Amino acid sequence: MMVLISLLIVLALLLGALWAFTGQAVRRVEAALPPQGRFVEVPGARLHIVEQGDKTRPALLLIHGLSGNLRHFTHGMSERLAADFHVIAVDRPGAGYSIRAADALAGLPTQADAMAALIAALGLQRPVVAGHSLGGAVALALAQRHPDKVGALALIAPLTHTPSRVSPVFAGLDIGSAWLRRLVAHTIALPIAKARSEAVLGLAFAPEPVPRDFALSGGGLLTVRPSHFIGASADLVSVPQDLPTLEQGYAGMTLPVGALYGRGDRLLAPEEQGTPLIDKLPGATLELVDGGHMLPLTQPAACADFVRRVAARAAS
Repeated sequence: MMVLISLLIVLALLLGALWAFTGQAVRRVEAALPPQGRFVEVPGARLHIVEQGDKTRPALLLIHGLSGNLRHFTHGMSERLAADFHVIAVDRPGAGYSIRAADALAGLPTQADAMAALIAALGLQRPVVAGHSLGGAVALALAQRHPDKVGALALIAPLTHTPSRVSPVFAGLDIGSAWLRRLVAHTIALPIAKARSEAVLGLAFAPEPVPRDFALSGGGLLTVRPSHFIGASADLVSVPQDLPTLEQGYAGMTLPVGALYGRGDRLLAPEEQGTPLIDKLPGATLELVDGGHMLPLTQPAACADFVRRVAARAAS
């Protein structure tokens, strides 16, 4: 019995030390990467947004992917579009500096409703919505649930169909229990992330190199925060529940939709995600470039040009 008690005490001390270490790291990260924009209250979330460009221009809403944040767009893509659009980059609920309400769900319908509420709160008139990766699935759900709120979809490496497996990049997020998710987020998530960082980022960006300033300008360091881990884990667990319904709605969509993929994407292969979408969604177009999954960061100019082409289709 004494041995067991001693082990429990040691475990408690270790978890406490890890909790304190994580908290200290979070304070350093948030000091280095504070919020860039302003906050908008919507049902179930407090959304952090960054706006660029003249508000009299056509609106463009940018939605990032799983375990990402709006700095994936402000790193180099959004400024290229600000001359032509009123650009709004948003941290999805539970990501970056956006806060998901404790009782709010993480599923695609809930996130789509939050984006619709943001569009209404900002008074945007049928914006073009550009979604990257999981943000593409959110954009598709937004267009299905609120067709009057969206003018066109410019999808960059979008998640459109249920993957056959969880990528090693996100395997550590696959935690179904809310209390376990919270415990992991505040204790072992950060040390594990530091140990696996080079391998995970290499796979996420492959076959392209990771930008040297990704940690700061690209917001990479924000992923070490427990709130971000908890939000991303909840997002991941919700995906298999919602994608089948999303897939069933593609045939009935009528707005202009374009999809852009990297030929070497190792997270969401274009032949498994892009081609099936184009086959089901009337009038949708598919474009391929030499690159990987993180195109907004590695090829911001190509992504900006792609968004302009989709917007031009909507305008005509």
